[in-house]
Formats: sequence, structure tokens, C-alpha cells
Amino acid sequence: MPMTDWMAITKRNARSVQTTIGWIYWDPGALARLEALGLPGPLGYIAARAAPLGPAGAEAVVAAFGSISPTGIAIAMDLVDQHTTFDAVWAARDEAILEGLALHAPGIMEPLASIGPDLWEVVDQLPRLGRVFFAAHLRMDRPADPVLSGWHAVNCLREWRGDTHWALIAAAGLTGIEASILHNAWIGYEKDWLAASRGSSTEETSAGWEQLHQKGLATDGQVNATGLELRQHIEDETDRLTALPWTLLGHTPAVRFAEQFEPHCELLLSRVDATAGPNYQPASRLR
Repeated sequence: MPMTDWMAITKRNARSVQTTIGWIYWDPGALARLEALGLPGPLGYIAARAAPLGPAGAEAVVAAFGSISPTGIAIAMDLVDQHTTFDAVWAARDEAILEGLALHAPGIMEPLASIGPDLWEVVDQLPRLGRVFFAAHLRMDRPADPVLSGWHAVNCLREWRGDTHWALIAAAGLTGIEASILHNAWIGYEKDWLAASRGSSTEETSAGWEQLHQKGLATDGQVNATGLELRQHIEDETDRLTALPWTLLGHTPAVRFAEQFEPHCELLLSRVDATAGPNYQPASRLR
């Protein structure tokens, strides 16, 4: 029997995990609910995603989010304190998830409900060490609704991978803005698009470029071959170190996840194209 290529399965499924979750952050139904709570536009995204860790304060969320504007995070946290609660934000997003899936990708609901219990068993076995944002999600109540429960189990896999990815970036000695610049070049976007989309100022981005030049990762205002090689190494290591959930799930269900989720995730990605634009959610984009 041939050996399973777990890195290939991990890379393939990471895209569906990202897409199953990420579309909600630009969904008009979610945005309307969060705006009604006093959190307009991207501030709603920050508050909803950060809710499990939000009570620890803005600095903890800045550390977890990596490349999102610290100023934007501080504003979002302040608005939650002024107008609502993290529990209310979490509940509003949950309502929008069920509504949005039923409208735009109804075929994903049964696979989510079916795989949820198995994914939660995987989530409960994943190591917490160094994965603070993932671990914060474990304090949240698990939904009774089977579709929503499956969605939140997938979200835990997403944030566990995210924590692992940011640990690798930190180990490489990179800052959040430097990581954004490298990722932008690696994926082939217009210069500085990604940093701007995450709220970085022109001054912050300029400082990031200067730091990359000093580290030998950029030349004449462009990420050089060394920078691109580092970014590829971080991606490969992320895939290698995040194969664990799929090995715990097992080969057959891991492949079945890919086959069942991918067609519906293309519908969700088309929603991102329509509600935000074709560059958003770069982890879902094929290079």
C-alpha cells in the first residue's frame, strides 16, 4: 500500500478550511448584524473573530492576529466595550453563518453536520502549547445546532493552523508588516495591496520595506529571491506542522473532506469575490 502524502492532503484541505470560515467576514448579513451592534465594516470582522480572546484585551488580540492593524484592533475592542459584548458579537455572527450558508452554499450544510462530531474529537486532541488563540476558542460553548457545530470545529482547525503559521513567522524573526509584504509578493498581488487591506499605514509599510532590505529579503523596493524562498519555506513548514489534524482524522475521511467541501467552497469563494473583491482571503487563492 502506498504511503499517504499527508502534506498534500494538508495543503489541499487547508484551502477548504479557510474558505468554509473566511467568507462570513465579508457577508452582508453578518456585516449588518455587527454594524447594528456598533461595529461597522472591518471592525466587526475583528471583534467577531477575536471574541474568544477579546476579554484578554487588545494587546493579546494584536499578538494573535499578527498582521492586522493594531490601531484597528484597539478601536474594535473599544467599541465592543462601549456598545455591546463579545458574547453578543459571537451570537450575531452565528446567526449570519446559518443564514448565509443556507442562501449561498446549502450543499455544505450536510457535510458540516456529518463531520462535526469527528472533527471535535480531533480538536480535543490537538496540542495547545503555543496556540493561544486556538486554545481560547475551546472556552466557547459548542453549538447545539449540528451545522453550526461543524462550522466551529472547522474554525478551530483554521485557528490552530494560524497559530502554527505565526509561530513560524516569529521564529523567522519577521514582524507582521514584513510578513504581509512577503506574502503579497509570494502570491503575486499588486505591490503593498495586502498590507493596505489589513489596515497598515503608508508609514508602517515603508518601515516594513526598510526592515526587509536590512535583512537581505528585499532589493531596490522588491522582495528578492531570498525573501520569496523564505516565504515558501514558511508555507511548506506550515503544511508539515499542521498535518496532525488530518492524520488524526484518518486518510479516508480526510480525502472525503476534500471531495465534499471543495465544490461548495468555490461557491463561498465566489461570494467573497462579490462582497469584498477577488484579492481578499488570499489563503483561499490558488497561486
